[in-house]
Amino acid sequence: MAYDLLVMKFGGTNMQDARAIRHSATLAARSLRDHVKVVVVVSAMAGVTNQLLKLADAAQSGDIASANDEIALMRTRHFTAAQELGAAPDSDTVREIREMHETLRQAVYGVYLLRELTPRSRDLIVAFGERLSAPLMRLALEQDGLRAHHLTGGEAGILTDSHFGNAKPLLSTYERVKDRLSGLLSAGVTPVVAGFMGETEKGAITTLGRGGTDFSATIIGKALGADEVWAWKDVDGVMSADPRVVRDAQNIEVLSYGEVMELAYFGAKVLHPLAVTPLQESGIPLRVKSAADPDFPGTLVQAAPRDDARHPVKAVTAIRNVSIINVSGAGVLGIPEVIASVFDAIARENVTLLMVSQSSSMSNVSLAVQTVDAERTLAALRAGVSLELKVEEQDGVAVLAIVGSGMRGQRGVSARMFTALAEQDVNVLMISQGSSELNVSVAVEAAHVDAATVAVHSAFGLGETKVSA
Repeated sequence: MAYDLLVMKFGGTNMQDARAIRHSATLAARSLRDHVKVVVVVSAMAGVTNQLLKLADAAQSGDIASANDEIALMRTRHFTAAQELGAAPDSDTVREIREMHETLRQAVYGVYLLRELTPRSRDLIVAFGERLSAPLMRLALEQDGLRAHHLTGGEAGILTDSHFGNAKPLLSTYERVKDRLSGLLSAGVTPVVAGFMGETEKGAITTLGRGGTDFSATIIGKALGADEVWAWKDVDGVMSADPRVVRDAQNIEVLSYGEVMELAYFGAKVLHPLAVTPLQESGIPLRVKSAADPDFPGTLVQAAPRDDARHPVKAVTAIRNVSIINVSGAGVLGIPEVIASVFDAIARENVTLLMVSQSSSMSNVSLAVQTVDAERTLAALRAGVSLELKVEEQDGVAVLAIVGSGMRGQRGVSARMFTALAEQDVNVLMISQGSSELNVSVAVEAAHVDAATVAVHSAFGLGETKVSA
């Protein structure tokens, strides 16, 4: 297929050092030399986002020495990459990296002085990872003889709401991105955009949630009417299961938008859960490709599913570190207001529910949440629902899901899943199926999730032949 415009996103492992950045630049250059316009969207170097979160927490707790040590390590890592990519000590790139680290140090010191890390401050700090990667990618492209210009997400036009840590783009974003990037592309300049971040109407930096560089790329893809968005990863594409758990996991050739959203939501780490949402209206495909094998087609994500009667289920995935919150008591029985108060309390805390189940007697409601959210979920429920109700946590849980559009209307799918689980003596704690029939999910004890994944993958024959979605 001939392309006019591609948006290419490079993840953390593809930006982790000078060698990886140089290789990523050559992948973009291959298309540029075929007279294809390319917008490059970059993640932070591998591990840097976690490092930034760690040093922000250290500053909040008063350990400024530890925070400064982490900043010094990051500075050395970025300077080393710049030098290995050919930047002179007095170059604009090195000066910019030095200035950004100084700004980061000042922001962290402010947190230390106040002993307060607000969501807004956290976003400002954590966005430095991508902001530091972008000039390195621009440098690598220029060393390859190409013209490039790097921008923050806000400078590229990504305007968001003020939901720091998990911001969403405003409708005006798409026109702004088009206005700001079209001129560069027309002039033969490759835009290099720092992913994962945008800004509010008042100019405050926001982040789009973990994995948000995928989201940045698809926002830009929609805005520019790209032919495809390519997400370069360190895997061959979307797999039928986590290959670290299931040795015969296979690459999936084609997935629909709906299927990949379900997979991302239920723990597959390949894409941000909202990544495909900007593409749905325009029908722009997303392709997940391997940087190690660029000629391999990877996984194509498109509007329409491609069903195979032999494989109604396309993938098995799992979310770990889950807790079940049980709300029970006679006060729940048949009273809609009680259920409403449960969900209102959770909504106020902005907690994502992974699964919801209500007993047929309506005397019990079970909610699956990430364990990291369990404590504030418990506190919100105990403060927001009737004192007569009992609120308890069960930790050490995982959620296992099967996903595939071929399940719709096909009998016996759930039976195969539960038979496989029973044969492995896996106890099912909760069950949920969406009305779309794209997934069936179960909560199981965390200790059994790997064995359960292997058993269910085998039960649907996903490792026997190449999955041709």
